[in-house]
Amino acid sequence: MFDDYQDRVVVTEIDANADLVDVVDIVMYDSFAQAEADSEQLGELVRNPRAGKVVVYTWNFAPELIISAQDQGVHGYLSKTLPARELVAALERIHAGERIVTEPAGRVGVALALDWPGRKEGITDRESEILALITQGKNNSEVAALTYLSPNTIKTYIRSIYRKIGVTSRTQAVLWGVKHGFTPDFHRIDSWRGVS
Repeated sequence: MFDDYQDRVVVTEIDANADLVDVVDIVMYDSFAQAEADSEQLGELVRNPRAGKVVVYTWNFAPELIISAQDQGVHGYLSKTLPARELVAALERIHAGERIVTEPAGRVGVALALDWPGRKEGITDRESEILALITQGKNNSEVAALTYLSPNTIKTYIRSIYRKIGVTSRTQAVLWGVKHGFTPDFHRIDSWRGVS
């Protein structure tokens, strides 16, 4: 996504299972299959002296999440639907000291540059996130709470996921998820928390 902007942005993926001693200008908190912006993880990242600025990178623009993120001190709340040039421009503005909340662009017409587990099997970005949460062992109520969707909407998504991956039970879906890259990373910010 950032290939054309290497003169403006250097991207580093943090290995959540390794110690990190470098200072990072901007930490992008990807909410995919993780606690959303009301999570204590954001506050911990904001308070960490190795994180210059913290940005939430998400599809979920529930007003209460934006307010919670701002209350915790994040510097940006950016949509995953932003084209690369707009994302780079927003990151540069945040680096310069602005606080930015982009407008949600809706979930239709997802940019072709984006990818997620299960995309090749026809699973949508939202279905992928729900399958990842199921693979983590979350029940429907927990998935609904984490995604800010209704329990009935979660059931609809789950039926669609089952149909697309050819399974008929939650156990089969979890096994399929583990086999296809949905294994959860429960320790993804431990190095930032000072946990070994």
